[in-house]
Amino acid sequence: MELDFTAEQDMLREMVRALCASASSLETVREMEDDPVGYSADLWRQLGELDLIGLMLPEEYGGSGMGALEGCVVYEEFGRALVSSPHFVSAVMSAGCLLRSGSDDQRAQHVANIAAGTTIFTTAWLEPDGGFGPRGIRTTATPDGNGFRLDGEKWFVPFASSATQIIVLARTGDGDDDIDLFVVDPQADGVTLAQQFTLASENQYAVTLSGVRVSEADQIGAAGTGWATWNATLLEGAIFLAANAIGGARAALDTTIQYAKDREQFDKPLGAFQAISHYLADASAAVEGGEILVHEAAWAAANDQSIDQLAPMAKLFAGRTYRDVTAMGEQVHGGVGFTLEYDIQLYFRRAKQQQISWLDDRALEDRIAVAVLDE
Repeated sequence: MELDFTAEQDMLREMVRALCASASSLETVREMEDDPVGYSADLWRQLGELDLIGLMLPEEYGGSGMGALEGCVVYEEFGRALVSSPHFVSAVMSAGCLLRSGSDDQRAQHVANIAAGTTIFTTAWLEPDGGFGPRGIRTTATPDGNGFRLDGEKWFVPFASSATQIIVLARTGDGDDDIDLFVVDPQADGVTLAQQFTLASENQYAVTLSGVRVSEADQIGAAGTGWATWNATLLEGAIFLAANAIGGARAALDTTIQYAKDREQFDKPLGAFQAISHYLADASAAVEGGEILVHEAAWAAANDQSIDQLAPMAKLFAGRTYRDVTAMGEQVHGGVGFTLEYDIQLYFRRAKQQQISWLDDRALEDRIAVAVLDE
């Protein structure tokens, strides 16, 4: 396993970092908090122009055909800059589901537009009082003529107000895995959106489906394969969530180290005090270890190796590291760290939100345990 990045991958990192600095500064991040749109149109346009939206999508659909390592580079830089964009839900999760199980017509109709950024997809998965497993899905898809009628409520749907299409997970039977994926127009009759406000001030919506009609052509994959498609796509996506978290942890650590050098008490920098220097040393070791684990998971995905264990391990460790490092950073900053003027609180709030989003620690531990015991 070779974990050194190539010159081309290093150039990609430099390009993404420069783009984030110019189009998604922390001032822009502050402006986007609780915004009903939630992302910078200028940044999204430039991501499209630089082929970064379609970076990991096949060339036949207008993508660049790059692999998970390149995606890891991009998402580490997104995490470092706290980038808010629909990239993950559109170009990773939605495109991944379409490529994995969509028909030729669905791929041709949607994936090229996703790669170009002219179409934004999002995904509607989690539900009130539901869990992360298939039994948490209670939204129903009832056969109705030559299509289906969708009824239910979805929570924490990212960028739903900007999406041109939503991939909805809905139950078609009583079995655990009797779940299918449907492409839904958010402007369709029976679809209502309500913005939800989170700890991280991210852009998320509750989506209510009341008698929403979809056709058979809107169903992704064969009947009863929706959960398998979603699960496999989410497993790959967990690697990029982990990369995002470890990038944020690295930035938070750098910010805290600089503060410990600059801030003085009793005529010497904070970092000169042994207790604080040890906190920083422990955090540095955790971030370094997290980066290696994330890179290993990305390498495995890029080389068609099993990620059943590595992907959830990467997200679990990176999420905990991000949360712990930012909590330590707040302590080093003292009371001012919680004020809006300081950047560390931006990372602190997002760290906890990321840790519990998509797959929380318990769900990740369950997946790791299954992989370990099966092995």
